[in-house]
Amino acid sequence: MPSASIAGPSGLLEGRFHRAASPAAPIALVLHPNPKFGGTMNTLVVYSLFTTFQDAGFSVLRFNFRGVGRSTGEFSGGAGELADAQAAWAWLCAECPQAGAKWVAGFSFGSWIGLQLLFKQGGVDGFVAVAPPANNLDFSFVTEWRTPGLIVHGSDDSLVPEAVVKDLVARPFAPSVAVDFVSVPGASHFFDTGQEELVRVVRERITRID
Repeated sequence: MPSASIAGPSGLLEGRFHRAASPAAPIALVLHPNPKFGGTMNTLVVYSLFTTFQDAGFSVLRFNFRGVGRSTGEFSGGAGELADAQAAWAWLCAECPQAGAKWVAGFSFGSWIGLQLLFKQGGVDGFVAVAPPANNLDFSFVTEWRTPGLIVHGSDDSLVPEAVVKDLVARPFAPSVAVDFVSVPGASHFFDTGQEELVRVVRERITRID
């Protein structure tokens, strides 16, 4: 799998990039969980999301935030990682200028960063947020869902109660926008079980024609 070196705001960002056969293929950026708790671009859920997009015909990029792996800099707790995501998104869009649909996906902390990118950047056609930590990070920027997408949560997540994620999903919708919520039975925050179901529901959503 080809590596990618991305010029980030605090130095080089280490990534992995799969280029689809068609220049007009859709693209996706996949963001990893909090590195303070071991999150990297190789975390199982991140890798599963990456390969699911790849298998669905997307060009897809995953990368390490600053201070993780070979990415330079130091973890900042949010602002710096959002800047990293913006740099990675710009790199991906430049690599695939003829891309069709554009998606952002993230797991846990990565979903928080991804949704901020979605709301700040614009030009995103869909999103996947897995286990968004709505009980301990500030999601107040989600005032109205303006982009269709999918939120997936484990029914047995002991770190993020399902109720707070359902409250996030229930925020107002712009006209003609649908945000689907799927609870994976028996899955924990890290989807030690339920990995196959996670892949299935993500594949179904990203290949659906609305």
